[in-house]
Amino acid sequence: MKEIKVLGGSTEKEKESRNTLFDNFKNSPIPREEQLQNLGLYINRQSLSRILFMNELYKMTLDIHGVVMEFGVRWGQNLALFSNFRGMYEPFNYNRKIIGFDTFDGFPSVHEKDGAQVAEGDYNVTDNYEEHLDRILKYHQSESPIPQKKKYQLVKGDASDSLKNYLEENPETIVSLAYFDFDIYLPTKNCLELIKDRVTKGSVIAFDELNCPEFPGETLALKEVFGLDKYSIRRSPLNPLISYIIIE
Repeated sequence: MKEIKVLGGSTEKEKESRNTLFDNFKNSPIPREEQLQNLGLYINRQSLSRILFMNELYKMTLDIHGVVMEFGVRWGQNLALFSNFRGMYEPFNYNRKIIGFDTFDGFPSVHEKDGAQVAEGDYNVTDNYEEHLDRILKYHQSESPIPQKKKYQLVKGDASDSLKNYLEENPETIVSLAYFDFDIYLPTKNCLELIKDRVTKGSVIAFDELNCPEFPGETLALKEVFGLDKYSIRRSPLNPLISYIIIE
C-alpha cells in the first residue's frame, strides 16, 4: 500500500481512542441505510469544530459575487462541504462554482522558507484519488437544484502553473472565497499573487496554517504578497489554527 506522509501531533493515547471510535463506526449496529444520516454520532469535537467554521466562512461571502477556490484539496472534504453549503444557502446560484487545486501527489517541492519539518511528497493521497473525489462531488451536485449544470472543478497539477492556466482560460473569474491549505511557501505565494487582482471588497481569503511553527512558509507568503500590517487576521474560537482576512 502507498505510504501516506503527514505531520502528526497526537499522543498514542489519543490515537488509540480514535482507532476505537473508528472501529465502533466501522462495526456500527445502525442499519446501512441510516448510517449516513447519523454521522454526527461518530464525528469528534475537533472535526465538528472544523466543519462549523467552514460553514461560518462560506456564509461570510453569500452576498459577494464570485467563485470559491480551495488551494490544497487533499481528500476533498472542504470541497464537499462548500458544495453542500451552496445547496443549502443559495441553491439556484449556479454561478458560484467550487474549484479545487491540488497535485494529488503531495508537496511538489519545498523551499528553505518552509523549515526542516516538511519534505517533498508529504501530504500525498492514494493513487488516482481524484477520480473517487470526482464521483463524490458529482453525487453531492445531484442532490441540489440544477444538477445538470456542473458547478465544481478539480484542477490537478502544481497550482503555481495550473492556476495561471485556469485564469487565462477563464478570464471572467472573480474570487469571493479562497481557502489556502497548501501549507508551504512557494505555491501559496504564487497563487496569492495570481488571485490578488481577482478579489473584491468583501472577498475572504482563509488560511489553514498561519502563525504555525511547523509550516512557516504560509505566513511568509501572506506577508510578502498582501502584508501582515494591512489587514486584521481574524480567527474563530472554534479552531486554533484557521484564520482569514477580509478584503476591505
